[in-house]
Amino acid sequence: MLKLNRSTVPNLPVYPERILQFGEGNFLRAFVDWMVTKMNKNADFKTGVVVVQPIERGMVDMINAQDGLYHVYLKGIKNGQPIKEFTLVDCITRGLNPYTQLNEYKNVIDKPELRFIISNTTEAGIAWDEKDRLEMELPNSFPGKMTALLYQRYKIFNGDPSKGLIIICCELIDRNADFLKKYVLKHSENWKLEPEFIQWLNNSCAFCNSLVDRIVPGFPKDEIDAIQKELGYEDNLVVVGEYFHLWVIEGPDWVQKEFPAEKAGLEVKFVKDMKRFREQKVQVLNGCHTGSYAVSYLSGMETVREAFENLEVGHFMQEMVYDEVLPVLDGTEKELKSFANKILERFRNPYIRHLWQSIALNAMSKWETRNLPTLLNYYETHKMLPQKIVFSLAAMIAYFKGESNGVSYKVQDDKWILDFYKEAWAECDGRPVSIEALVKKVLKLDKVWKQDLNNVPNLTISVTCYLFLIEQVGMKKAVKAVLNENNPLMKIGLES
Repeated sequence: MLKLNRSTVPNLPVYPERILQFGEGNFLRAFVDWMVTKMNKNADFKTGVVVVQPIERGMVDMINAQDGLYHVYLKGIKNGQPIKEFTLVDCITRGLNPYTQLNEYKNVIDKPELRFIISNTTEAGIAWDEKDRLEMELPNSFPGKMTALLYQRYKIFNGDPSKGLIIICCELIDRNADFLKKYVLKHSENWKLEPEFIQWLNNSCAFCNSLVDRIVPGFPKDEIDAIQKELGYEDNLVVVGEYFHLWVIEGPDWVQKEFPAEKAGLEVKFVKDMKRFREQKVQVLNGCHTGSYAVSYLSGMETVREAFENLEVGHFMQEMVYDEVLPVLDGTEKELKSFANKILERFRNPYIRHLWQSIALNAMSKWETRNLPTLLNYYETHKMLPQKIVFSLAAMIAYFKGESNGVSYKVQDDKWILDFYKEAWAECDGRPVSIEALVKKVLKLDKVWKQDLNNVPNLTISVTCYLFLIEQVGMKKAVKAVLNENNPLMKIGLES
């Protein structure tokens, strides 16, 4: 079988490097780079992508081994009919590791044709690091790297307004680009950069908030042999995604003119205010995923579809969405239910094997972004706690134990979080008072929650009760209990 590269697939175009992309993972490659390929073919975009791995260990070596080529395998429902589609993505020109290829990375920044920065550095990526300095070869944080990058470009082109950049953030953070710009400006102030640079940032660069939506299970390891046989190539970067896609970009009109997604027939919406789109998508789709992963996985289910079609867990997921998430969202009941129906229907996609452990990656920051707003808004509105959301928090704490029914599994998150849970669970002996101490420690993690959640009325005792229940009877029986209409915790939180 032929190895996939530009010598085995001859006569492919090589595009000018107009996009610098921070992030080389499955999602960006199945979403953004797939779209750029479509725009190159159908809208004369003529744009190549240089992929940068944001951290020292990444996938750029694998990308370069295939000359940036790989296939996106979309599977889903289109116009009511099942559809499968392979696309050879050929827009990536090369991958760079800035920690070992610093000069090559800086040379891309100086390219006159560079126009776009696209990023997905995960929820934890857009963070403040006061230790970052301009004189460092490579600042630690992504905002630090961006400040240095933009200042280098400003200096090399003497503040030329035409050499500003369009920055589109794809991190699952509310107002993602606003946060990035805030930290870039803060670094600029701390580093005492000239006022003219700040003016160039504000007037010649566009920081665009965006919302992304496509389920991307990733590399199809269980069916890769059959897929490679069908392709006729040894492609070690195949990425599977659902056919559905939506990208909502908040930005000025001139950005839309430079990014011809609509002309290419893509579901990309340019809007002035994306708040309504974001709340619906993040709290319904992403919130259901993050709120259900621990419940499902600890119930013995590996995939989203398997869980959604399970009587108890599927019921849990639907009640969480319809009874607890939708009531705190803006919009009419008809509009919101229609949106939720479309979202949950995607969970039944027969072609997508979306693994819960993939969704579980960096679960703490995801829960803070996707589920905590629902919990707080629900309590503010109803003066009681949303029990499915509360149960999902207890289930997540149970998941971080790394063991269920005597079986160990791998948990992936920031090292400090893993170390925290390892110590916290080691100190927990299973008694109610010990479970409560563990819960209090978790809810007090200001670094995650940006507040002490023990101050939310009755949250500590509710999570403690559910976590104790999970520990005593196991997840399957605990789920049945939380679905019981006579669940005594349903009344906790009512104001007297």
